[in-house]
Amino acid sequence: MTAPALFDLTAQAEAHARARATGMFLQELACDEILERLKAVNRQFKSVAIVTNFPQAWCVAFPNAKLIRGADLLDLQPAQHDLVIHAMALHHCNDPIGQVVQCGRALEPDGLFMGVCFGGQTLMELRSALSTAEAELRGGLSPRVTPMAEIRELGSLLQRAGLALPVADSLKIPTAYSDIYHLMQDLRDMGETNIMTARQKTFTAKSLFVRTQEIFAAQFPADEGRIACTFDLVFLSGWAPHASQPKALKPGSVTKSLQQALEEAKSSLGN
Repeated sequence: MTAPALFDLTAQAEAHARARATGMFLQELACDEILERLKAVNRQFKSVAIVTNFPQAWCVAFPNAKLIRGADLLDLQPAQHDLVIHAMALHHCNDPIGQVVQCGRALEPDGLFMGVCFGGQTLMELRSALSTAEAELRGGLSPRVTPMAEIRELGSLLQRAGLALPVADSLKIPTAYSDIYHLMQDLRDMGETNIMTARQKTFTAKSLFVRTQEIFAAQFPADEGRIACTFDLVFLSGWAPHASQPKALKPGSVTKSLQQALEEAKSSLGN
């Protein structure tokens, strides 16, 4: 029996269709961060593919890239690109490992995969306030905020996909909103509303949002009477295997201990 999909792709398409240009600031920030990381690579990439449902946020920075719409089966051909970027979509994929595997297969040998998505600390304040309010008012919880993977879990996708030299790092983005309604409108503009298959599909009573706002303001205050909210971007990179890449030492191949090496270094400094 096949497990039910975590995310409703029809709801995702509708959410993305509602997204507005005003909600692209995190997409643009993610793009800028990717560009900064590429500078450190010091390589010219000639065949770039970007997996994104928001091409307007990426096409200016990568004018010659092939833009791939997010889907379970990506429109990527094997060994056709020297750089593949999975842009702000892994957190809403039913099969994130499958997405990274497909991107890896699309790389030429020694090609680079880069990914960016929301990490586990994203909306932690909203998640906490909503959970507390719902437990108080209803005596239980329902799936309201998308569960997002922590950096270690996301980093493991690189190794599971067979990519070499894997690296994962994160960037916390503190923000402030006038209230939860302002925050939820921003999430709608971003196309980041709740698309979980198990989400509640009936109207939510206003009392839940009123109580959530009270808890949010009390527990996570920001300056000038606003509420604090965190976005967490996780960046991933890995290379398609190639003979020129450094290899890890085989188990048992080390001939001296760390202590011996330190003692030898200390001795040589004393001479």
